[in-house]
Amino acid sequence: MNASFTGPVAAEMTRRLQADLQPTRLDLTDDSEKHRGHGGYNPAGESHFSLVIESPVFAGKSRVERQRLVYKALGELMHERVHALAIRATAPGE
Repeated sequence: MNASFTGPVAAEMTRRLQADLQPTRLDLTDDSEKHRGHGGYNPAGESHFSLVIESPVFAGKSRVERQRLVYKALGELMHERVHALAIRATAPGE
């Protein structure tokens, strides 16, 4: 697992993803500073993220189904705190 996150939102996102999707790879990066001055930017940070996640749960699922599983795991964080999330979701061996 990638330790590039440090804040409480990223920590909660990671906890939820690990609990629901049991990933074999999880890289979560806070890209908020790259979006300074853009819509949804939060000066406190932790508003824009990139996620690379690999999980057996994704096997046989489409890209859209995988993204829905990620959004479901993150729940209200996607509506209340996270403005943008770029997702690369794969199954092992892909």
